[in-house]
Amino acid sequence: MNSTHPHASRADAHDPARLRRSRLKFLLILLVFLAPILGAGLLTLSGWQPQGKGYGQPVWPQRNFADEALRVQLGDGSAWAWRDREPRLTLIALAGPDCAARCLDVLTKMAAARITLNQNVGRLRLLYVGAPPADSSRDGMRNYWQIGNDVDGKLAAYRPSDADSVSALLVESDGTALSRYPAGFDPSGLRKDLQKVIR
Repeated sequence: MNSTHPHASRADAHDPARLRRSRLKFLLILLVFLAPILGAGLLTLSGWQPQGKGYGQPVWPQRNFADEALRVQLGDGSAWAWRDREPRLTLIALAGPDCAARCLDVLTKMAAARITLNQNVGRLRLLYVGAPPADSSRDGMRNYWQIGNDVDGKLAAYRPSDADSVSALLVESDGTALSRYPAGFDPSGLRKDLQKVIR
């Protein structure tokens, strides 16, 4: 025969100490779930951006080349369309003065990084802005790169000043500049960034 009094469980349920413990447990569980969300919200409001995940540097202040009507004229006289018929990113190469062997080597590695995208290769366009390297017609550069001219000089701030060097800009399909790669950047780091962004 069960000797437990039927009113004992009701009494425990109304025990103030037990109620406080239950509420405290509930609040702690709630805090565990809410803390990361609140932390992320505070970091976003303060303008903090995570570092070390990508190899490129953020473009700041943010720019949208389509909205700015930044004109790049191609060799055939047509204008580069920042907003393409299909969503494709643009990788811009900007060479310093006298682009020669070292510059051409980086351009070749940038084109190879595009090829490693495999089935997504069509989602990235390569745009070389400036005077083409001396050997560009012989080494097949035009097979991979569209070559154009920065009509109004609006990309000058990203162009390296050192001879035989190259910098890069990665531009979103709507014309927003995502990241920049100053002269001396690691092409394998750029390749890793492309594989993260283009999936």
